[in-house]
Amino acid sequence: MSPEYRLFHSPGACSLAPHIVLEELGIAYEPVRVVIAEGANRKPEYLGINPRGRVPALGIKDEQGERVLTESVAIAVYLARHHPSPSLLPEDPEQFVRALEWMNWLATTMHQAGVRTVFRPERFTTSTDKPAIEGIAEAGRAAIRIGYADIEERLAGKAWAMGDAFTAVDAFLLVHYRWGNRCGVDMRKDYPTYAALMDRVRARPAVARAVAHEAIQID
Repeated sequence: MSPEYRLFHSPGACSLAPHIVLEELGIAYEPVRVVIAEGANRKPEYLGINPRGRVPALGIKDEQGERVLTESVAIAVYLARHHPSPSLLPEDPEQFVRALEWMNWLATTMHQAGVRTVFRPERFTTSTDKPAIEGIAEAGRAAIRIGYADIEERLAGKAWAMGDAFTAVDAFLLVHYRWGNRCGVDMRKDYPTYAALMDRVRARPAVARAVAHEAIQID
């Protein structure tokens, strides 16, 4: 049987990357909104799908049965490997692990240790002191600026993150580009190479469909 997929996602969250991957692959799936801002990820209905209360989650139904896969990088790799055309990850072993290097760094250092400290600084301290909480957010902005400068340098002279072809890495980079603007960074002014790549990413029909479906804005 053909696999059946359900993508549990929240608009503008890291789940946007696997959402783009699904659209790029052109495979059938059911998008299910789990709006974090409304607390839907903490409701029993969703915790029964992903007890960690995080998005994304991918419901899979095929000849092996029904199961759920979590974590954005794992979902992107699973989809790209099970649906190799069009190719969204390099076949060459060295380039494949380089793509994993990119995505894991974005998902850990840039997201969990960077952007989250800007969006939710109160979660990184037991203090209720407002200046202390604001200090965490400012430290987070400084950290992500270092990361964005790294991205800007790594993209120099490239048509796409991995070279000559669009890959899942570019989808993850779009998520972080949008977050940078939301963190108060002028991404287009400060990181023009990164911004130019994101313009190419956003011009792709599959990407435009995912962005439109989530009803989000990307400057």
